[in-house]
Amino acid sequence: MAMEGGAESNYNSSTESQLEQSSPRKSPPPPPSQDHEEKATYVKFLLSNAEAGSIIGKGGSTITEFQSRSGARIQLSRNYEVFPGTPDRIVMVSGFLDDILKAVDLILGKLMDEFYAEDGGEVDPRSKFRLVVPNSSCGGIIGKGGATIKSFIEDSRAGIKISPQDYNFPGLHDRIVTVTGTLEEQMRAIELILFKLAEDPHYMQSMNAPFQYAAVYVGMNYGYGPPNRVGGRYPNNRQQNKVAPPEVGDNSMTIGVADEHVGLVLGRNGRSIIEISQLSGARIKISDRGDFLSGTSDRKVTITGSQRAIRTAESMISQKIATVSVR
Repeated sequence: MAMEGGAESNYNSSTESQLEQSSPRKSPPPPPSQDHEEKATYVKFLLSNAEAGSIIGKGGSTITEFQSRSGARIQLSRNYEVFPGTPDRIVMVSGFLDDILKAVDLILGKLMDEFYAEDGGEVDPRSKFRLVVPNSSCGGIIGKGGATIKSFIEDSRAGIKISPQDYNFPGLHDRIVTVTGTLEEQMRAIELILFKLAEDPHYMQSMNAPFQYAAVYVGMNYGYGPPNRVGGRYPNNRQQNKVAPPEVGDNSMTIGVADEHVGLVLGRNGRSIIEISQLSGARIKISDRGDFLSGTSDRKVTITGSQRAIRTAESMISQKIATVSVR
């Protein structure tokens, strides 16, 4: 969620009454279908660390309350698991459509009051809310010739913009849908978008991997190195040098990479290691200069994730290094 820098649509708010803090909408618009409350689905969106902390609350009290009041499940990525190209965490709200909308309303209402409302302001605060939508599902929101998104803008009076596909991050198949407006305008737009997404069978496939954007930890220092070799496997039972504990079921393995070849693994501006991490689903950490595997002159590369993710990442790293031998 981000503060609005400028109007994104030609429509002005027609809100006649200010919503109470953390309260569900008082007069929800009629649903598009009679069985909408029976459909289970999800919605993903981005929040800054500060906003995420506000939603979690002290000891998890706020998120527990919101889940209880809405009936939806609210999950947040860990503070180092961010959406590619941003410093922001991913939130997934899942459940029945009505319950999801209640939870999002509670979340948006709290954020509006804490981060965007001005003291004594008579005008409803406006903000930007960033939904994460699979690229394959964006066509349904846009519609033929942009007809669907135009109707959503006219109905909700919110600004709605869909980001272009970002090819800077290989393996990223999601786009950002930014909804701009007051709380009421945003909620109506989110409702329209969510009903449309719930009709897309491909949309539900992403529900099983809420935070598939692997976190990457890299020591960016470069140094001198030993002869040309990849190094061996070192199962990392103690998980030394870890930045954060892995989730239950995760495994960890450390391999050695010659100091002079670390740059190949990293790539320009870290591009290669980000690609490896995203395509494999593993988290990768490279030790700092001078931090070698015991008895070797190899830098430590710790790979964490499922066994399959570790094998994939290890293979990709080996392929990167093998290009030197071929030359």
